[in-house]
Amino acid sequence: MARLDPQPGDIVLSRISGATGFLIALGQLLVGDASRYTHAGVVVEDGNVVEAEPGGARLGSVQYYLENKAVFATGRIPLTEEQRQKIVDEATSLVGTPYSFVEYLAIGLHRFGLRLGCIDRYITDSGHMICSQLVDEVYRRAGVHLFNDGRLPQDVTPGDIANVLIEEW
Repeated sequence: MARLDPQPGDIVLSRISGATGFLIALGQLLVGDASRYTHAGVVVEDGNVVEAEPGGARLGSVQYYLENKAVFATGRIPLTEEQRQKIVDEATSLVGTPYSFVEYLAIGLHRFGLRLGCIDRYITDSGHMICSQLVDEVYRRAGVHLFNDGRLPQDVTPGDIANVLIEEW
């Protein structure tokens, strides 16, 4: 994956430090998608990134990620200019979407075989999202499917995104 020259519509992956990052990495390990990446976002225009954080989806700075050893999926996913613009528009429209730590629990339960309608509905409800769900939802709305393994929309962690970018794209 590329480190420099991020383009609007690109995915950015990074590592969260501290206890939160450790817990996300541990959770990813437990559900089978171990990765050193524990955070994801979407590059939009004007040097910004849309990212879901505990306070809700917000605009962050591309510069912050460039300075902190993040990687960008520049060139990994073939996107048309129309798709890039749709990704930017959809990502920007989700700024302010609430964050939900319960998503991690729902994804974990689903992956361990607890396939209840209420859990599936919670995972696929775009009214609240973790960072990787936001990325998956934005790309899905733009007509770009990151995963072709039959998973539910938004049944995705940052490690899943990192792994699919490395393995499939």
